[in-house]
Amino acid sequence: MQKSKARRRLALKTSALGLAGTLALFVGSIVGLASPAEAAAEVAAAPSMTVTFNCVDGPFGGNPVTATISGPESVAPGGSVELKWAFTVKPKAGRTVTAGTMTIEGDVNVATIASPTVTAQKTAVPVPALNKDQEFSTVPELLGTFTAPTTAGQLTVTPVPVATGGSLFFTLSTSDETECTYVPPTTGTAPSMVIPVNTGGGGGTGGDTVSYKCATQSSGDPKDATITVAMTLPTAAKANEEQTVPATYTGGQLTVPTGGFTTGAKFIATASVSGAGVSGTSVTAEAALTTLTAGSPITFPSVSFKVKPTTAGTVTLKASDIYFGTSTSVYQYKCTVQASPVPKSHTFTVTAASTSPSPSPSPSASTSASVKPTRTVTATVTQTPVGGGNGKVTKTPKGAAETGGGGDMGPDGRMFVLTGSLVVLAAAAGGLVLRRRSVSRG
Repeated sequence: MQKSKARRRLALKTSALGLAGTLALFVGSIVGLASPAEAAAEVAAAPSMTVTFNCVDGPFGGNPVTATISGPESVAPGGSVELKWAFTVKPKAGRTVTAGTMTIEGDVNVATIASPTVTAQKTAVPVPALNKDQEFSTVPELLGTFTAPTTAGQLTVTPVPVATGGSLFFTLSTSDETECTYVPPTTGTAPSMVIPVNTGGGGGTGGDTVSYKCATQSSGDPKDATITVAMTLPTAAKANEEQTVPATYTGGQLTVPTGGFTTGAKFIATASVSGAGVSGTSVTAEAALTTLTAGSPITFPSVSFKVKPTTAGTVTLKASDIYFGTSTSVYQYKCTVQASPVPKSHTFTVTAASTSPSPSPSPSASTSASVKPTRTVTATVTQTPVGGGNGKVTKTPKGAAETGGGGDMGPDGRMFVLTGSLVVLAAAAGGLVLRRRSVSRG
């Protein structure tokens, strides 16, 4: 009876040790395989600010207008800086707005540039038919472009407080205009945003707004679409290291064509690439589509391009054709990039890869100055086994156990794996004892 209880206690202990062994096995796998280089890098958010304007007269008068103004994550010295504006407007009480287009114009101040007031304008912004109390939100529209200083630093962007006149205008026609003003708050923090000017940051020339002609494979009447393409460029790129360039596509007012997209359809974006020893002339990025029903507005998923420069220099990316389908050859909708206006050249700087000193060559063995004649001797030798022939080894031959660095290197992931495996085997044995005990009782 006592022996039976002792065996049961031993089995329970080995089962508990089995759990610990499994944990050790798991930890050993992590220690042996994980690498700090596998940690995901965080992508910094682009700077932005939300500004409220007071509006009078015109189609949107009597209601405050909220504008979200955003800029690039960073810009290279002397690079082109583009500000994107998105608005939420509502018709004046008692007014209705017919479908059409309008012009938006606004001003902001930018510190440390020669002409601090940047005037922004966007024409032919599509507007749907609006009844009273119906809000309308525009997609982020490119409205302002200016050149960054040639030295590193930062740009502070603030709204323009205007004593007389307006700082934001919505125009449906020459006689139908809404004038809005920004009044700085008397308490709290005034809106502003800061754009870093980094020597290693991204920059480029041209506009973020890209013109496309979109059509199905069988359509002979392509539709014009204006799409804003923004790329987040690396700031510390090195040669022979793969770089990830996230890209977002907005606007265009595209809808899913008749028949809808098939299940499994993807948004596929392409971009031309050159410079710093990159392979090929284009890169492709793709993501699953979430809007598949015919007539639904197309929502562009975010994508990321992969670029691997091999030398120091400057990499240039330009937005190119986009597809909606399973591949660039099997698609239901294709948007072809137009030559005018010229798509923006997104550029980033690549520095040379770090090099470690190469090991010095081992000295070669010296050779004899004279050649001696070869002499051949044949002899028969009978070897007595170590231990006197009694089957026991009394002396380990030198060099038989001098490989590896296990004793000097300390425990690593392999030790965890070995220990965990042994304890798991012990737990299995304990489980068999418990099972045998239960069976014997039954």
